[in-house]
Amino acid sequence: MSLKGAAYIAGIYEHPTRLAKDISLAQIHAEVARGALADAGLTKNDVDAYFCAGDAPGLGPMSMIEYMGLKVRHADSTDIGGASYVLHVGHAVQAIAAGKCKVALITLAGRPRAEGMATGTVPRSRGGTPTPDEPFEFPYGPTVVNMYGMAAMRHMHEFGTTSEQLAWIKVAASHHAQHNPHALLRDVVTVEEVVNSPMISDPLHRMDCCVITDGGGAIVVVAPEIAKSLNRPKIKVIGTGETIKTQMGGKVDLTYSGARQTGPEAFAMAGVKPSDIKYASIYDSFTITVLMQLEDLGFCEKGKGGAFVSDGNLISGVGKLPFNTDGGGLCSNHPANRGGLTKVLEAVRQARGEAHPKVQVKNADLVLAHGTGGSLGSRHGSSTVILERE
Repeated sequence: MSLKGAAYIAGIYEHPTRLAKDISLAQIHAEVARGALADAGLTKNDVDAYFCAGDAPGLGPMSMIEYMGLKVRHADSTDIGGASYVLHVGHAVQAIAAGKCKVALITLAGRPRAEGMATGTVPRSRGGTPTPDEPFEFPYGPTVVNMYGMAAMRHMHEFGTTSEQLAWIKVAASHHAQHNPHALLRDVVTVEEVVNSPMISDPLHRMDCCVITDGGGAIVVVAPEIAKSLNRPKIKVIGTGETIKTQMGGKVDLTYSGARQTGPEAFAMAGVKPSDIKYASIYDSFTITVLMQLEDLGFCEKGKGGAFVSDGNLISGVGKLPFNTDGGGLCSNHPANRGGLTKVLEAVRQARGEAHPKVQVKNADLVLAHGTGGSLGSRHGSSTVILERE
C-alpha cells in the first residue's frame, strides 16, 4: 500500500521562548500542543494519537497524555535523537493509513539552556544500564562536537572541503535569522567572522556549532477527511524515509550520513527528484551536518557540497536551494537536542506561504525536511519527509 498522500499536516506551532526559567518541561509540551491544535482548528478532544521522544518528562507518552488530558488509542515514543520528530511525522502517516488514528499530536519541549547543560562539549554517559557501546567508547571521552569535528576533518581530507565553504552555511542561516524576531542570534555574520571565531573542535569553530536554547514545538497530522473539513492550507505528506546508520562492526565511513538511504526512499515514495524541491529544511547541529546531508539527499554530488553551499547558494532569494529560512539550529532554536521538529515547522510555513516575507520562497509547493540524530562520527538516526501543498 502506498502511503503517499495518506495524511496531511494541519497544524503547527513553535514556542517563542528561548529561555524557559519559569516554566516546566511538561508545561512547554502542553502550550505547544494547544498552539498547534488551535492553528489546525481542532481541540484536544479531537486527538486520538500522541507522539513524543525522550525529551518528554516522566514516562513519556503515559505521563504527557495524562498531563494534557488526552484520550488516545495510539501512542509512539520512538527516539532517534534529532531525527525523532521528522520520523514521527512518517509514523503518524503510517498510523493514520493503518486506521489506528485520525488526529495525531506530536510535541517537543526542552530546557537545556535554563538547566545549564554543556551540550556537545562534555562526554555524556547515558546513565542506568550501559548501552553496548558505552564501556568501549566512553573511557576515551567522546563528545558530540569532537565526533562531528572528526567527520568534518575526514570530509576535508577526502574532498578538499574548506572551513570557508562550511562558513557559508552559517552565513546563510544568519541572513535568514535577522528576520525572525524569536531567533536567539539575529546578527548577520560573514565568512571571515565564522572562520575567526574560536576553535571548538578542529576544524569546527564556535560559529559552526548550533545554539543551545529552551523551547519546543508541535505538529498535528490528520487523515484526509479531517484535512478537508478544516479551513487550513492542505499540506500533504507525500514521501518519508527513515534509517539508523551505525559503525557496522568497524567498517566506519565518516563521509556519508543516513540521508543516503532515507533521501532516495522519500523521493521514490513522492515520485519527485531533488531538483524538484523548492525549499529544504536541513538539520543543522553543525555546519558539516548540513553539507553532508545536502550531498546524501542528492542535491549535489558527493564531495561537491563545499562548492554547492558557497557564495550564498542557500540564501533565500539569492541561491539555488533556500534552506532553514527561520535561522535554523545555527541561529534560531535548538531545544532538547531534537531540533528536527523545528525543521518540519519551517517547511510547512514555506509550503503554506506563511514564512517571513523577506525569506518566503516563491511557489514553494514542494518542500523537504530532514533530521539527523546522534553523531555523524559514530551512530545516528536519519529521517526525511517531503511535503506538497495541495
